[in-house]
Amino acid sequence: MAGKKISFVGPAYPYRGGLATIIETLAREFQGRGAEVDIKTFSLQYPRLLFPGKSQFRTGDAPEGLAISRQVSTVNPFSWFRVGRRLRREAPDMVVLKYWTPLMAPCFGTICRLARKNRKTKVVVHLDNITPHEPHFYDRLLNRYFLRSCDGFIYMSEAVNRDLHTYLPQAKALFSPHPLFDTYGKRVERTKASERLGLNPELSYVMFFGYVRDYKGLDLLLDAWALLKAEGKTEGKKLLVVGEVYGSDAKYLEQIERLGLREDVVMHTEFVPDDRVAEWFSVADMVALPYKSATQSGVTQVAYAFDVPMVVTNVGGLAEMVEDDVVGVLAQVSARSVADAIAKVYEGDNLARYREGVVRNKARFSWAATADRIEQLLEIINK
Repeated sequence: MAGKKISFVGPAYPYRGGLATIIETLAREFQGRGAEVDIKTFSLQYPRLLFPGKSQFRTGDAPEGLAISRQVSTVNPFSWFRVGRRLRREAPDMVVLKYWTPLMAPCFGTICRLARKNRKTKVVVHLDNITPHEPHFYDRLLNRYFLRSCDGFIYMSEAVNRDLHTYLPQAKALFSPHPLFDTYGKRVERTKASERLGLNPELSYVMFFGYVRDYKGLDLLLDAWALLKAEGKTEGKKLLVVGEVYGSDAKYLEQIERLGLREDVVMHTEFVPDDRVAEWFSVADMVALPYKSATQSGVTQVAYAFDVPMVVTNVGGLAEMVEDDVVGVLAQVSARSVADAIAKVYEGDNLARYREGVVRNKARFSWAATADRIEQLLEIINK
């Protein structure tokens, strides 16, 4: 990619979350390959009324060495035309976007159509989702508008690939698994991490991590824990719920009270800044992802980075990320199945065996491999 010019469009500093991490890390990967890279991020990503979390922004300084400018307002069409025309004039060899919700389709679709009018710039999309977890009647119309404005796609699960081909049967698309989230530092000595978090290092911990949204199945996990407790399988163990709740946490607190789990569950319903992620993953024996629907999950990639086994439900592309009985246990979408999976991790030497499996398998999720696939896709598009 030496001498190539690449513009990324999507979340980046000062916005927080996994999408911003992916864009910034890929930008650095291509810079390391000799490309000239810039990132055009949002001046406004979500209007406050459409954002159910507490904040869209991270604290701290901007990442060094990255040219990030806030240019795109998702609700201001004038900015779409302005950014699209700027890209047309700048004529990068490639525009790389993240796409995760049809709400971004009008903005991104307009920018891409204008950028491609110079007949040089190609648009490559790193797809998270096409069908959203909370669907709306207008999704197909918006997806069609955006997807038809692009040249090629990188998908991270077969579920997303199938969705893509319902819109574009001849789409130029390549698979590349979700890259490793190895940007949060290294493991912390467990006793030290426990003390920093106010946890007892003598206990074992199962962790639910990340934004708490309905489709992620925290209610299933709480029901599963109640089953394990009734069977006497939670002695010396606690459940950690770590992550900001989208909306209200009242229903989960009520469920915890109803199930008699007040002493079993540690609720940390605040966004975890990047410099504290390592502490939580250093105390957890395993991460539980009891999702009711999914394409893929960035949480699995953080778990891989910190050598933490996983329990995941067999939905979307999660089974592609977590090989059953190798790096964790695959469960069905039921409290009973999730409970049995957690119990299995603690049987015999399974916990140590799964941790070794995580260490062996995580190499396939490198950022270099993702960048290689994007380069390969650009070559296909340009033929």
